Amino acid sequence: MTAPALFALLAPPPEGGSGGLMILLFQIAAIGAVFYFLIIRPQGQARKKHQALLAGLKKGDDIMTAGGIIGKVKDIKDNRITVESGTATLVVERARIIQVGDAVAPGQ
Repeated sequence: MTAPALFALLAPPPEGGSGGLMILLFQIAAIGAVFYFLIIRPQGQARKKHQALLAGLKKGDDIMTAGGIIGKVKDIKDNRITVESGTATLVVERARIIQVGDAVAPGQ
């Protein structure tokens, strides 16, 4: 927004005008911008970083799931990952993996 536009919003309303409506619209737009930059945009960036982390997943990687299971990737099939943890073999969903090696998913 340019400086003249800001001054026009701060100027007293003309007689019989609806200056309050312009200020209200400006406040609603400001609140929308705050929500976008503080909530919506960071969540989208975190989701992209997590997807990139999971895209680089390969056999033999050390992983940790959201449930706290730590193990090595034994097999990868679409959205199912076979994990070897101790003497057990588990099948987990790819999206539940929050750490691959030293790289941790954002927000964890």
